[in-house]
Amino acid sequence: MDINNNIVWITGASSGIGEALCYQLNQAGAKLIISSRDIEKLYQVKKNCTKNLFDIHVLPLDLENTSELKEKAESALKIYGRIDILIHSGGVSQRSLAMETALDVAQKIMNINFWGTVALSQTILPSMITRKSGHVVVISSLVGKFGTKLRSSYSASKHALHGYFDSVRSEIDSKIIISVICPGFIKTNVTINALTADGSKQNTMDEAQENGMPADACASKIIRAIKSNQEEVYIGGKEKYAVLLKRYLPGLFSKLIRKAKVT
Repeated sequence: MDINNNIVWITGASSGIGEALCYQLNQAGAKLIISSRDIEKLYQVKKNCTKNLFDIHVLPLDLENTSELKEKAESALKIYGRIDILIHSGGVSQRSLAMETALDVAQKIMNINFWGTVALSQTILPSMITRKSGHVVVISSLVGKFGTKLRSSYSASKHALHGYFDSVRSEIDSKIIISVICPGFIKTNVTINALTADGSKQNTMDEAQENGMPADACASKIIRAIKSNQEEVYIGGKEKYAVLLKRYLPGLFSKLIRKAKVT
């Protein structure tokens, strides 16, 4: 796939992987729609882009507010008349034990990470199906393939994305590509903004995240995956091999994950 002149809608575009994708896709000649809750940061991201700013449209939205997302998606479609690539990069992480996490906090994580993504996709996918062309890119996580301490609801939301989009892929025209991207430790503010047991932010950076892959390096790998139409991609350091360990040696994986440092 040639990114140039493709219309790309990115959620979670105001920081982290989403922000890094904005800069690289802008350099590649894509026409962008950028979304998140923080309109000021979105305009700063737009200002930071180095190519045609008239090809970058700011569309603020809140993934937790699923009732408004159909209208937001319809607005996105009207900007250019179509969406070629929809990148679901918005989300929130968690740093709390499962038995201590308030149910409404768990539901908030599911609403943002899973239901918000589903709501936008259900509005955009029909237009892709009609055109028999389009690409949906879902930023999941390595913990969408296995669970670790302190991430029960976050991991559940990412597992749900795999199940949902694997099913959708089997139901629609093969010309519409669905890519599920599974990053490991990427150096972003995801742990600073992670929700704790009562819903407050952690406000600290995990050591593993601090030493993780730079967001721009992760974004480069995601763009390569988009160009090559890959269905599932694992990105990170040695932590990505845990997927294989879980698959082929689940007993050993269970013993190791209990002792693993995951923050």
